[in-house]
Amino acid sequence: MKKLLSKQNLFRVIAIAVVFLLLYIGVEYGYLSRQYSALLVPVGINIILAVSLNLTTGFLGELTLGHAGFMSVGAYAGALFSIYTNLPYFPGFFLSMLVGGIIAAIFGFIIGVPVLRLKGDYLAIVTLAFGEIIRSIITNLKITGGASGLNNIPMYTSYISVYVLVIITILVVMNLVNSRHGRAICSIREDYIAAESVGISLTKYKILAFVSAAFFAGIAGVLYSHNLGFVQAKTFDYNKSIEILVIVVLGGMGSIKGSIISAIIVTLLPEVLRGMDDFRMLIYAVVLIAMMLFNASKFKEWMKVWLHNHAPKHTVKGGN
Repeated sequence: MKKLLSKQNLFRVIAIAVVFLLLYIGVEYGYLSRQYSALLVPVGINIILAVSLNLTTGFLGELTLGHAGFMSVGAYAGALFSIYTNLPYFPGFFLSMLVGGIIAAIFGFIIGVPVLRLKGDYLAIVTLAFGEIIRSIITNLKITGGASGLNNIPMYTSYISVYVLVIITILVVMNLVNSRHGRAICSIREDYIAAESVGISLTKYKILAFVSAAFFAGIAGVLYSHNLGFVQAKTFDYNKSIEILVIVVLGGMGSIKGSIISAIIVTLLPEVLRGMDDFRMLIYAVVLIAMMLFNASKFKEWMKVWLHNHAPKHTVKGGN
């Protein structure tokens, strides 16, 4: 009880309330333009995606490139549920998010069990391939609308619902990381051989992190589809997975605060530079490079740990 009422937690609650109040005033009273008000939802979705991916890439230390695949599963599962049940906003939107998250988590488990036995670049390539397989299957199914996608999805998503989901995602991931299970996950990142030697089940905790990340990616997909009112499979190609990974790397591996800040910058920056016409993407690329160089020390530290864990182990035979 004392921990819940600590000054640090009280400050966090006040900060969350203040930020929400500022956003509410900015949107409802017209202090934010329509352009930037519309960006609040994509910013929140990218924060959820980055924080959840950081659970596997940053805290677990495994490079995965199939996060967009889980997002697509959640987007289509939630959209189909809303279309065919035709429930009112509540409980329809809540149940669609639950359905999208659970279906994405199931896919995460099915894919994670065989895939997480791999390590390093093999894992990255296979998860990337699975993401593309999911996209290809969705494109060729009649129930998903094929290549043209799904239309007439209820537009339930608002900046308030996204804000609430962002807070829930951050709190769940932070509590998981700081728990006994989270310490086991981080120990696998530091040295999986040492972790296994003290009785930590690598498969169990890898799947826990992988499925948890897939669940929140699915919820982000539901928010995405219910924000636009339509969804297409081509949106969730490998470029989307790489974009999410870039956000995580720029923010710092294993840094939730960094993922939040990076997601905000990467989402808003192209719109801020929109008035610069032909130089917009050039400046955007230069800013990304500058951010990466600024954060290079943390990235190098993470790479050392990653290479240590995934480098082939050579045994030296002694001779007589």
